[in-house]
Amino acid sequence: MTIQKTDVATPLTSGVSPRVQALVAEMTLDEKLAQLVGYWVDQGDEVVAPMSGEKVTSTDYADATAHGLGHLTRVYGTRPVDPIERAEWLWGEQRRLKNETRLGIPALVHEECLTGFAAWKAATFPTPLAWGASFDPETVELVASAIGRSMREVGVHQGLAPVLDVVRDARWGRVDECIAEDPYVVATIGTAYVRGLQSAGVHATLKHFVGYSGSRAGRNHAPVHAGPREVQDVFLPPFEMAVRDGGVRSVMNSYAEIDGVPVAASSELLTDLLRRRWGFDGTVVSDYFAVDFLRSMHGVAATPGDAAQLAIEAGIDVELPGADAYPHLAARVASGDLPEAVVDRAVARVLAEKEDLGLLDADFSTPPQSVDLDDAEHRALAYRLALESAVLLRNDGVLPLAAAPGRIAVIGPNGDSAEALMGCYSFANHVLAHHPGTPMGFDIPTVREALAQRFPDVVQADGVAVEGTDASGIAAAVEIARSAEVAVVVVGDRAGLFGRGTVGEGNDADSLELPGLQRRLVEEIVATGTPVVMVLLTGRPYAIGWALDEASGPAAVVQAFFPGEEGGPALAALLAGEASPSGRLPVSLPRSAGAQPYSYLHPILGGATEVTSTDPTPVRPFGFGLSYTTFTRTGLEVDSASDSPVEVRAGDAFCARVRVTNTGEHRGADVVQVYAHRAVASVTRPVAQLVAYARVELEPGESADVRFTIPASRLAYSDRTLRRVVEPGDVELRVGPSCADVDETVTLRLTGPTYELTPEDARVVAVEVRRG
Repeated sequence: MTIQKTDVATPLTSGVSPRVQALVAEMTLDEKLAQLVGYWVDQGDEVVAPMSGEKVTSTDYADATAHGLGHLTRVYGTRPVDPIERAEWLWGEQRRLKNETRLGIPALVHEECLTGFAAWKAATFPTPLAWGASFDPETVELVASAIGRSMREVGVHQGLAPVLDVVRDARWGRVDECIAEDPYVVATIGTAYVRGLQSAGVHATLKHFVGYSGSRAGRNHAPVHAGPREVQDVFLPPFEMAVRDGGVRSVMNSYAEIDGVPVAASSELLTDLLRRRWGFDGTVVSDYFAVDFLRSMHGVAATPGDAAQLAIEAGIDVELPGADAYPHLAARVASGDLPEAVVDRAVARVLAEKEDLGLLDADFSTPPQSVDLDDAEHRALAYRLALESAVLLRNDGVLPLAAAPGRIAVIGPNGDSAEALMGCYSFANHVLAHHPGTPMGFDIPTVREALAQRFPDVVQADGVAVEGTDASGIAAAVEIARSAEVAVVVVGDRAGLFGRGTVGEGNDADSLELPGLQRRLVEEIVATGTPVVMVLLTGRPYAIGWALDEASGPAAVVQAFFPGEEGGPALAALLAGEASPSGRLPVSLPRSAGAQPYSYLHPILGGATEVTSTDPTPVRPFGFGLSYTTFTRTGLEVDSASDSPVEVRAGDAFCARVRVTNTGEHRGADVVQVYAHRAVASVTRPVAQLVAYARVELEPGESADVRFTIPASRLAYSDRTLRRVVEPGDVELRVGPSCADVDETVTLRLTGPTYELTPEDARVVAVEVRRG
């Protein structure tokens, strides 16, 4: 990655409007610095961000806003507030900023929105890992648009999502915030989310730029020792697509250090790459407290002033959530250590964003009088995404359930839990956990409740808790299972933050066994002889080979990654056979914690070999998922040529075609997956790499021809000089139901000289589906 280093004083704001330029020229230094910070009005003792208890903003709010304000931090998402009452307060506060500060510039309001607008009474959608399991960018875009509409209605302008970190280690607590372990799936689905949110007038914020998920041993905030090739080929592509193809308006830095350099202090990443090479012209905001972390956690700054100068010179425009370090920039400018032009550069970007959002002209005269943050559209989309993302991992014939199955025993700690359906960044698990007794504010049927709506005889017992060693409830659960014709055992995670829960931010794991005594519970229920359907509600993949590959395991296993407010009804519909499971694994199912970190994108030496006694092969591969119907994929060809190899110039796009047929008796959706493998290249290559995919719905007996127009960039990688290139040589294309299962292959011969990618090269595969 050879990029010309930027002079920190070089202006990068030539594209801003004359109005913004005039505003910057008129501002005092105090007014400029006020635009570069946020204020967390409601921050209290609740820990909803890393080390927030130690970093409570102490500045009086009136003093902090005397010269204006850049951002208001999470005015809806910090405690349960009535949306209409809060909107009335917010509109009044914006009028105050317009009328009582010299320049009259309103604040930009940002909120979390990873699983929906993180506010009381707002809809909660499936977690991002479920987005990946759906392999459906179209649905994710619609979900994001609905989220954005809710946010904009109550005066929110920027959403802190999506997370574009590529999963590298299942032990990492923030896996449930991620989309997949494949960069292209992350890129396409994440970019769809960006388009959806921004179509509603809310700016998306990419997180966490970059490398955050590569932390050593899966520990949050741990160092990242990734080589430049891994950074370029794995971590950066999702961000590049969201910037260049999605037009994202904001980026948030990663807390991580990469090979000793904290990203928050890296002008090479935040300015030279992001802005000069990719052309990003939005704002870069700090992850919460990340600027002062340069001092307190990374040790590359001695004082808050040092940290502030490092960050703003690197390219961080706005310090969030409050003003811990950037106020110290005044002294740096006064002493001559920091050119004021660097501050101007950041201020111009912030004002340009406010201008783009219409804030500079808004009068805030009429706050909303009524708002429904969980309307019929929200619920329909939540149901659709939950339905599409559930993955059937095993089925010995017990599913779908009979029309009259008799008594159903719902057993397990997650069977009658609403919290178990939601991810770490849902408002309920993120905030309401600190407010016991406060109602959810929206309807979220549990799995038991949803099954009871469909079947007349449903009984329930927890058996065990998600965590802990109390086995006293197992005996009663066993007796209930014996009395039933089928047992639905619902186990998995409880999302939370920083030690409160089994998965989520700060809840990293050193074991990938199901938490607590849940495995014992499942095995004892199976031992009763009652057919068992094991349903996993989790935020990460667990080592469940015992449930999948052993004859003594459950009759069926369904994996749902925190499916949200409609997850219970969606799972009930799937179990009842109203729809066929169509989710596919966005992450490999690990054999054990000792096999981590693991990615299906491994070279030969990353898999099982005869020279080691350990086997990292997952128990279910990336892309795997069963259905109630069957599919065939035939006739794979490139550019209408059945002969192999087909010759294509290294820099050219090409077309791959395959026919998919529903050969079973149920309507269903197949995820057609095309993988590439190079046996010989200048650097080691993965044994399989996804280059294209398409979700195709088919009736029984129906066929469709799927045509992929694949740009050269899908076969590119970083060569020995770290240029992103497409090298001549043979590439085997494979089509199949997962990265490890092959239906057909064809050889593509890339000819001509090595081709180096340019910014104009396409990054997205075009997909056309012709039925009949």
